[in-house]
Order: sequence, then C-alpha cells, then structure tokens
Amino acid sequence: MENSVDTQPLTNRARGSSGETIDVERLIAAFRRRMWLFLGVAGLIAAALMFVMLRQTPMYTATANVMINTRTEKVVDSQAVLSGLTADTGTVDTEVEILKSPQLAASVVEALKLDRDPEYNAALQSPGLIGSILGGKKAAPVAPGSAEAEKQAVIAAVGKQLTVRRVGLTYSITISFQSTSAMKSATIANAFADAYIRSQLTAKFDATRQANSFLNTRLDTLRTQLQEADAAVSNYRVANNLLSSEGTTLTEQEISAYNQQLAQARAQQAEDEARLRTARAQLAAGSNGDDVGEALSSQVVQNLRAQRAVVSGRVAEMSGRYGERHPDMVRAQRELADIDQQIQAEIRRIVSNLEARVRVSQQRTASVESSLGGARGTLAANSAASVHLKELEGNAEAARNVYQSFLDRYKQTGAQEGVEQADARVVSHAVPPTHQSSPNVMLALALSVIVGAGAGLAAIVIAEIMDAGLATSDDVERKIGLASVASIPLMSSVAEANERGIQPIDYVLRKPLSGFAEAFRSLRTSILYAVPGQQGKIVVLTSALPGEGKTTTSICLARVAAQAGSKVLLLDCDLRRRAVTRTLGLTPEKGLAEVLHGAASLESAVLLDQASGAYVLPLAHTASSTEDIFGLAAMDQLLARARASFDLVILDTAPVLALADTRILAGKTDLVVLLARWRKTPARAIGASVRLLQQANAQIAGVALTQVDMNAQSKHGYGDAGYYYDEYKKYYAS
Repeated sequence: MENSVDTQPLTNRARGSSGETIDVERLIAAFRRRMWLFLGVAGLIAAALMFVMLRQTPMYTATANVMINTRTEKVVDSQAVLSGLTADTGTVDTEVEILKSPQLAASVVEALKLDRDPEYNAALQSPGLIGSILGGKKAAPVAPGSAEAEKQAVIAAVGKQLTVRRVGLTYSITISFQSTSAMKSATIANAFADAYIRSQLTAKFDATRQANSFLNTRLDTLRTQLQEADAAVSNYRVANNLLSSEGTTLTEQEISAYNQQLAQARAQQAEDEARLRTARAQLAAGSNGDDVGEALSSQVVQNLRAQRAVVSGRVAEMSGRYGERHPDMVRAQRELADIDQQIQAEIRRIVSNLEARVRVSQQRTASVESSLGGARGTLAANSAASVHLKELEGNAEAARNVYQSFLDRYKQTGAQEGVEQADARVVSHAVPPTHQSSPNVMLALALSVIVGAGAGLAAIVIAEIMDAGLATSDDVERKIGLASVASIPLMSSVAEANERGIQPIDYVLRKPLSGFAEAFRSLRTSILYAVPGQQGKIVVLTSALPGEGKTTTSICLARVAAQAGSKVLLLDCDLRRRAVTRTLGLTPEKGLAEVLHGAASLESAVLLDQASGAYVLPLAHTASSTEDIFGLAAMDQLLARARASFDLVILDTAPVLALADTRILAGKTDLVVLLARWRKTPARAIGASVRLLQQANAQIAGVALTQVDMNAQSKHGYGDAGYYYDEYKKYYAS
C-alpha cells in the first residue's frame, strides 16, 4: 500500500501532462469559480488603462512620401563629381537612416524655429494640472552654458515624433510626423522631405565647388610645369642645333629626302640598264632591231616603216609585170634599200641613246649616295644630343597630357555646376490630417478590454497556482494521489435558514435524511469497504492541521453509524484538547487514560450517547506528561477488546503534523482517514502528513473534504460529485 500511494501522484501527473487532452469544462469551472476576481481585475485594469489613454493629448499624424530616383536626366553628358545613388535595398535602408539622423532634424528645427515651440522645448512648457497641484512652476530660463543641451533636447524631442519607413521592397519612403496640431504635423513632415532633398543637392553642389577649386589650383601648377618643360626643349634644340620641322630635325628630313631620291635613282638606273640589256640581247640574237621596244615606240621608225610598206607594195606589183632589170623595178628596189638603211641607222641611234641614259642614271645614283653619306655623318654627330632631347620632349609631353586632362575635367565640372539633380524626389506632400491619430478611442477601448481581460485571466491563473487547497475529489487524487472517500458539506450550505443555528452534531440526529447526514453515511460506507476482502473496524480520523472539523466529523460519523444499527465506540484520543469530551459536554471522572493505566475498567469508563446510542470513551483530564500512553501494551489490548465488542471503533486524534501520538495510533488501527478543510488546507501539508503516516505503516483509506460549501461546489466544483448537487438534492428530506 505504501508503494501504491507513493507512486500514484507521479503517474497521474505524467498522464495529465502528456496523455490527457485539455479539459475545457475544468477550465470553465475554474473561470466560473474566479468570476468575481476576473471581473474585478479586468474592470480595474481596463478602466485605468482607458483613463490613461483618453487623458493623453490628441495627436495628429501627417505623411509625406519620397522616392529614390532609379532614372536620372543627363543634361550634361559627362561624369558627375558626386555620383548618383545605386537603387538597391541597402541604399534605400541607408537613406531611411539619413532621414532619421539628428543632423536633418537639426536643419528642420532651425528652419521652422521649433526651439521656440513649447511642444518640443520642455523649458517653455507649463507645469500642467499635476504640476500645479504639486506646486510646480514654469521652468526657469536656460542658462547660457546649457543652450547647446537645450537645442539637442529639442532635436531629440522632434526626432521622437518622426517615423520613417520604407514601403515594402519598393524605392518609396514615407515620412510621418506626429504633433498636437494637424497643420503643424503636415508642415514639419514636408519640411523633413524638403530638407532631405536639399541635403542631397547641397552635397552635390559642395562636391562640385570643391572639385572646381581643387582643379583650378592644380591647373596653375601644371601650367607652370608645362611651360618650363617646353622652354627646356626649345633651349636645348637651339643649343645643340637640333632645329626641327614637323617633329623631326632638319638633318633627319634631309636624310629622308636623300633616301627617297636614292631609291628613285636606283630604280631609274635599273630600268635604263634593263632596257639596254634587252636591246643588246635582241640585236645579238640576229634581230634587225624592228622588235626593240624603243624602236617600236619611235615615231621616226614608224614613219619609215610606213614608207617601206608603200614601196614594198609597188615592188610586189611591178614584179608581176616587169622583170628584175626593168628601170622602174630597179628604182623601186633601191628606194626600198634606202629606207631599210634609214631604219637601221635610227635603231643604232636608239641603242646609243639607251647607253647614254644608263651612264647618266649611274652618275645620278652615285651623287645621291654621296650626299646621303654626308647627311648620315651629320646625324651621327648629333645622336648623343638627340637622346637627351627625347627625354626632354617626353617630359614635356607628359606634362602636357596631365595638364590637358585636368583642363578637360575642369571644363566639365564647370559646366555641371548648377545642373545637379537630387537622387530622390517628393512624390506627395503631406496634407493636414482631418482626424487625430492618437488616442484612438476605439483602439483604446479594444486595447483596454483586451489588456483587462488578459490581466483578469492572469489573475485567475495566479490565483489557481497559489491556491494550495483541495476543492474537489479530482484535486485529491491529482495532487495527493489518494482516493477521495467523502465530501462533508458545510451545514449552513445545505440546511434551511431556520435550521442553521443547530449544531452539526445535533443536526444529523434531527435530520437523518438530510444531505448533511447522508455525507457521513457515505463516509461510513467508504470506511467499511476501503480494504478489499475485509471491513475496517478501527478507524483513525485525523487531519494535517487543527481546525479541519475532525472532532465534529468523528462525532457525526459515530452517531450516524449508531443510528444505522452499528455498535459504535468513539475514543477521544486528543490528549491535549479533549475535543470530543468538550464538544459533547461530558465531565467524566474516569476516561481513556485511566483505562490504559489500569485505574479503571473499559466498561466503567465508557459512556453512552443517549441521543444516538453510540458509546464514547472520553478523556477525564488533559494529558500534560510526556508519557507515551498510546505506545503501551494496554492500548493494544484495549483496541483488541474494542474490535471484539464493537462494529465500528472511531479514534478522534490530534493533527498529524502537531503531535506524534497520531502516528503511533495509526500503525495500530485498520484504517486512517485524513480530513482536509475544503479549499483551506494546503495540499503540501496533507502530503507531509501522508508521508509521516506511511512511515508509521498506516493503512490510509483516503482523504475526506470537510466544510464543503455545496452552493459554491455545485457551480464551480467540476470534477466532484457536488458539482451535480442541484440535480440530486431533491432526494434529501428537509
């Protein structure tokens, strides 16, 4: 039994945390049980929050919209000094931070004189109602040394009312400003947008001016360096006779001309020699000179050939009519021979002319070669000076290139000044809002209700967590791990109004069919069948703490059992309080202590409760000694005699946590019933009592809840039979 009691709570908790589903009815029951707490906390929090929010100064929010330009106009087709923005996510987020920057806020404060506005300058604000009540005065003028601190405070106050957001993943940025004045909110929002655009233009203007200033200063230096380099080249040319025209020296130009003339002379010589060789070769081959090229192109040879052709024609004509000796024939042949001689003479003259032309070409080539050799000698003499001249010319050319590049850039930046464009533009200006943005009455109401409800639910949760008591039989099984054997109602919750003055121990006798008496019959039944296979005869009724209704329960249980026909013995075992003896109004001379010490017999000490027929073994005197009378063998003998003589023996003992007497008795009896006051006794105290009883090898039947308010239990006690009290209470007689 010890092991089952010890492990059952752990099993239930594990199953409740992982295997069970959420019990909605249990939550509803807890909510109903704490309804007034919920309403009180929720109403208080909601009212306070609503009051605070509605007491706020009405604020208006105006919004302007700017957009980062993804396309820019090219007024001047040249590279800008300060390049435009690259339209990517990082750039847009950076521009959002620039719009939030204190520098931009400072320019707006200065432009609109916001440092003179009490809304943003705390030094100019009046103390207000609370300040006046507390005796506050208007803030003193700011000391000269703290003017900068005041300015920074104004900038910070303006920045708190500014909201800058990027619209999704677009290049659009919204600029919202909140103020107590609708017109002021629109004005300041537009001022931020305009200041942002101006800051971009100013940055480009400043960059262009700085670039122009730098380039102008640099050009002066480069111009001087170029002049010095050119002068050095000129002076060196003059000093070394290296005058040039079109980039080359005169000697080089002369050599170039000689080279051209030499090439032409050699070509002409080669041509003339070729013609001469050809003519000689033709003549040597037996030609009469008719096929010599120059002869073919000679007008004289052509005329002679024409004459010969005419004469040859006459000879051919006369040869058919006349003989060879005919005078006309002879004359014609002589004329033909004369023409042939003239042709040969002309050919010899042409060949002689070719020979003369060859000699002239050879002499011309030799002359040009001689002049070229002289020019080359002059050039070789000036070669050392030319090397240094090239170095000077290279320096001068480099200086000229640098100067020209700076001059071109200076002209470009000068042309760009005044045509710079901002990298963003205002898409829409802010307009004065027609409705206040805060406090929003509907939002404040909704928020107050939500927060109030949340606070109320939190209060319920906290109250449930802090509620260490037991309210239902389910709580007993879940928190303690023991069975719930009974729920003893609070008599005033089940009795009629005119019966509530009756003592509970008398009420069970006067109203034996009432719900109150039925609770004790239910407890008696649980005791009888608590141990399978046997009936519990000797039962200890105890509690963890005093004031649990232990004595009242013991007396009522004894009387109800006696009325049911059982022979019942009730022992007052509370040596310190003698609660049973005092409650029944007994004044015995002999009691339990005397019986255990042998000073009296059991029969002489037992008293009969005339009202019910139950027997009572009282305590004659309060025990003040430290003697352990319950540990005596006489106590064991007494219990054995009681078991044999009575159907039910009830021991009303002291609280378990208070005295050790109860643990001694618990180990000697059949059953122990722990009583716990409904929603009052801490579960930890009951758990501690269970552990102590288990150490004494007590057989714990379970826990009985006492003083249960059935009216409250029927409304909120989900998980307990009392939850259905309204449905079955009609079975009880009033």
